[in-house]
Amino acid sequence: MGLTEGSGTRAWVLHPDIPSEDKRREPRFALEEAVSLAHALPGLEVRGSDVVRLARPHPGKLFGKGKIEELHALVDREEIGLILIDGPVTPVQQRNLEKELGCKLLDRTGLILEIFSDRAATREGVLQVDMAALSYQRTRLVRAWTHLERQRGGLGFVGGPGETQIEADRRAIDDQLVRLRRQLDKVVKTRGLHRAARAKVPFPIVALVGYTNAGKSTLFNRLTGADVMAKDMLFATLDPTMRRIALPGNGSSNGPEVILSDTVGFISDLPTELVAAFRATLEEVTAANLIVHVRDISHPETEEQAEDVRAIMASLGVAEDVPQIEVWNKIDRLSDDDLAIARNRAERADNVLLLSAITGAGLETFVEGVRQGIAGVTTEVQITLSFSEGRKRAWLFDKGLVEAETQGEDGYDITVRWNAQQEAQFHTL
Repeated sequence: MGLTEGSGTRAWVLHPDIPSEDKRREPRFALEEAVSLAHALPGLEVRGSDVVRLARPHPGKLFGKGKIEELHALVDREEIGLILIDGPVTPVQQRNLEKELGCKLLDRTGLILEIFSDRAATREGVLQVDMAALSYQRTRLVRAWTHLERQRGGLGFVGGPGETQIEADRRAIDDQLVRLRRQLDKVVKTRGLHRAARAKVPFPIVALVGYTNAGKSTLFNRLTGADVMAKDMLFATLDPTMRRIALPGNGSSNGPEVILSDTVGFISDLPTELVAAFRATLEEVTAANLIVHVRDISHPETEEQAEDVRAIMASLGVAEDVPQIEVWNKIDRLSDDDLAIARNRAERADNVLLLSAITGAGLETFVEGVRQGIAGVTTEVQITLSFSEGRKRAWLFDKGLVEAETQGEDGYDITVRWNAQQEAQFHTL
């Protein structure tokens, strides 16, 4: 059975610290993140964790003989059923270590795929996870594939009835990939129709992006009142959640309406299989009129996390000319001195706002920042329509683009607020 179907599997997390690698992160913070990843998967009981310093990885077993003996004793003593390696593990290393240690082993990619499988909620998300998992497992071919017919319930990385013939496995994977691609093509086509329908709505799209666990879903919930999963857990949100909301206005009237999108959190060293598979899931970011980059400013490596987010957005092809706001969230966790430093830094930076999505501190400033960010998305113009252009006038009112109108001797003088797409559509009428 898959990981998510078990109950109370005892796990131990290891972060290999290899000096020759080009790393920006402190090993202890990387280990903390790996432990958080483990906690994000139901059915695991994390018994402990360690940083393992390696002069060089052993090609066949990753660790040296002495460390393997030490780990074997640990597995027996703590009754560990799963070792989680925060890094890549080759198929040969995995098989040898499982044999030496007498327990299952999962690397960082496998764990993240398991979490994605457990979290994916939409049909497209499930299909994308399954395809990513198959692409990953095709290089390994170390498990039976009876679980592949299931749509949910874990990916089976840590279970399965045993070895099967490699060729039979490969055929099973390839056949399943073909079926999944066909299903995904249909789903993507449907999403394209939905996206086209949204393009006709005169509301800017505001996308919340950020490192996983930065507080995007908490902010989304505060703004929309939606019951989106917002736990202190990595990858709490996997599929984009979208809501149409009216921003608070000045005075008694509501402000402009926007479509707010909450997206999957980014993470360092995201498996290449998932970067490709979730490109469509993150397409709301590429279509956004305003990107709000939410950061956990209280995290010791907030700068490194921000760099990862920017790198992934660049890989997604997010246009540099799309307006962006950077929100430094979780200021409620800062000391008075650190908060003063953060305020000073934010004041000197462009488009940086301080916020606590938990307490609501800074929310009014944030909303005003969003209002200013989308102000450039629409423009206000004066047009004159003759009495014979009733169809165009009706279209403007139907789309909610009319700000004001006066009737003259020759027709209507109309104040319109629209974006470039709506203006182009108007001129085709």
